[in-house]
Amino acid sequence: MAPAHAYDNPELLPEEETAIIDLAKSLTPRQEEDLNARISDFETETGWKLRVLTQYDRTPGRAVKDFWGLDDRSVMLVADPRGGNLLNFSVGDAVYDLLPRTFWIELQTRYGNQFFVRENGEDNSIMSALESIETCLRQGGCNVVPGLPQEQWVLTLITSIVGGVVCGFAAHPRKPGQILAWQWVLIFSPLWGILFLAFGIGPVVTRTSDWLPLTRNVAGFFIGALVAYLTPSFNSPSSTSET
Repeated sequence: MAPAHAYDNPELLPEEETAIIDLAKSLTPRQEEDLNARISDFETETGWKLRVLTQYDRTPGRAVKDFWGLDDRSVMLVADPRGGNLLNFSVGDAVYDLLPRTFWIELQTRYGNQFFVRENGEDNSIMSALESIETCLRQGGCNVVPGLPQEQWVLTLITSIVGGVVCGFAAHPRKPGQILAWQWVLIFSPLWGILFLAFGIGPVVTRTSDWLPLTRNVAGFFIGALVAYLTPSFNSPSSTSET
């Protein structure tokens, strides 16, 4: 791709006041109008300034800072499809107090990746990112991006099940008359605990208040543990001594 024509090109700035400069035509005129009104209402309500710049082969560069009066309470979303990720963010220092750098990395990864943009379009990528920013600033900050995408939930379900399998195998009786090997469950607790709690439950409860994915992950853990515990080849304490 050819580089942008200029790093400071005020000629590309619109004459009228607007919160959106859509040089790449990522938004329809109706979307731009509605989003411009929404951003204006949000700024009046909260005092946080959101701005959107889309570019492809042309960019106003540093000229947007003076045009928009960007300050510590500002967030500028830059959408440029020439890189590996559509989204970039210029964030004021005051915003980092509420939304840390890890939030912006996750936001960029979730909504700016090529798969999301290909399936949902550049317009939905921009709007989804802005909606997350607005939600978090309204509620006083976020450490993670709200919402649990389907693919991320599937990953948490898998880790929950694997954690249950590890716990179930650890619980196999190893002595005659023993029903549950609690000492082995405790020994392996760092492993199944990380899989289930840190990777299976943690990402769910921090991103959504919906009980359904949490219930499914807990059920997956117990089903995995039960299946592993009842597996015949491991369940007989005499199976190893007879071989």
